[in-house]
Amino acid sequence: MPQITVDYSAELDDSFDRRGFALALHPLVAETVSTKVPACKTRFHRAGDSVVGDAATGDCLVNVSIAMLPGRSPETKARLTEAVLQLLAGHLRPVDGLTVHTSAEVRDLDASYRKN
Repeated sequence: MPQITVDYSAELDDSFDRRGFALALHPLVAETVSTKVPACKTRFHRAGDSVVGDAATGDCLVNVSIAMLPGRSPETKARLTEAVLQLLAGHLRPVDGLTVHTSAEVRDLDASYRKN
């Protein structure tokens, strides 16, 4: 059930271990929100263009969005968000001349959500 979307700047193609991140993220999510690893699904979206603030060049981003069925407390969501950011840092190699901005959010799926 956790639907995970990771948007990342194209400049990070060679320095972001996406598969390793997803494989480490799924057990983290499952343990934190009491679900099963096979229920976690992660999609990566490469952003061809991204702009951060007023930087002309040299800044890029990674944003992790986790959507799940309602029922988790704000504290649980915050704990998961912090853990995701820590995990993410371990899967990004530094790139000369680039500043990487990372962010994460955990939100509830809409009541209309269905799956097969």
